[in-house]
Amino acid sequence: MARIVVLGAGFAGLWAAIGAARKREEIGASERDIEIHLVDRNPYHNIRVRNYEADLAEVALPLPQLLDPIGVSHGLGEIEAIDPARREISLVTSAGEETLSYDRLVLALGSEVMRPDIPGLAAHGFDVDSYAAALRLEDHLVSLGRSAPSVGRSTVVVVGAGFTGIEVAAEMPARLAHAGITGSRRIILVDSNPSVGAGIGAHARPVIETALTSLDVEMRLGVRVASVEAAGVHLSSGEFIPAQTVIWCTGMRASRLAASFPGGRDRLGRLLVDPFMRVADVPGVFAAGDVASSVIDGLHPTVMSCQFARPMGRFAGHNVVADLVGLPMLPLRIDWYVTVLDLGGWGALYTEGWNREVRATGAAAKATKETINRKRIYPPLTGRKDELFAAAAPTVQAPPPTYGGR
Repeated sequence: MARIVVLGAGFAGLWAAIGAARKREEIGASERDIEIHLVDRNPYHNIRVRNYEADLAEVALPLPQLLDPIGVSHGLGEIEAIDPARREISLVTSAGEETLSYDRLVLALGSEVMRPDIPGLAAHGFDVDSYAAALRLEDHLVSLGRSAPSVGRSTVVVVGAGFTGIEVAAEMPARLAHAGITGSRRIILVDSNPSVGAGIGAHARPVIETALTSLDVEMRLGVRVASVEAAGVHLSSGEFIPAQTVIWCTGMRASRLAASFPGGRDRLGRLLVDPFMRVADVPGVFAAGDVASSVIDGLHPTVMSCQFARPMGRFAGHNVVADLVGLPMLPLRIDWYVTVLDLGGWGALYTEGWNREVRATGAAAKATKETINRKRIYPPLTGRKDELFAAAAPTVQAPPPTYGGR
């Protein structure tokens, strides 16, 4: 029996596993012929892009519900090392240290938020990088809602004014109200760049600034965090902000395990893969999602988002089986790019193209965002194999719907 191992159960890993099972059935092979085994540190698939929301009830989907109906085995473990020469994976499970061999590998271990060595950050900072981290933040906010009023209790400092930081800050007024923190509140967005959303583009920036201003989000731009303590944040400008909640959102980096493989990596540590999701010069290894970078339209590399992770996973799953049995593979090409940024109670921002031209704002864009967050990026939850396989077809979805103009 040949074994395909998928590492990671995020957007790329989950769809790689389902896509591989789909292709296995398509060629008439059985689970006895080709084993597909997924490994993740958690027993669930996290709808990670919703971790900034207050309601986390539907953002952790049990893996057995998604993988058992299609004959994909799965296990819990922390990946320690990968040896591509021996085709072996070292991991730690509840039973101790183990070694897992593979004939083909799909690396989909994703990314993690970059945490610099700032005094006090590890002890006092929060983030929304994972489901566990999001739960920790929510528990913290709820506990603050039960405590005595103070300036620090009702002040939230969000560090990083990129996509995640903006969404966290914009959602925070509703989250504080949900936690029972009413009355005077301060939400402060801190970034070392001179403008908010510096990497998002000039077309989108005025919309973001308008939304944040309407939500009473303060900004501290062109400054860095010098240290964090239980009582607040010291900025490089010399300002001290009393705050019991500091949320770190300063950018992502690919899993450290990408360094296990020879060949090129980009500035974010992502492995460079071809249109078939193959890692260059490493036989039998595919990579998808935030741990991989692929030029998908002849010019632009993928960005770290579920918009690209999901099709990369579907194509990686299809191709890893095709490669194993000597069948032609399919190249991934995506000719469109959109961004939909949640701006809390103000609405949202919808842009099209790599220049991020604004196409919809406010309530119209919010409808698109809710369609994406609550429907489009979810796998079928019925447990039906035919529905899971239909969703994992190696195709590229059309852009998400728009609901009117600005």
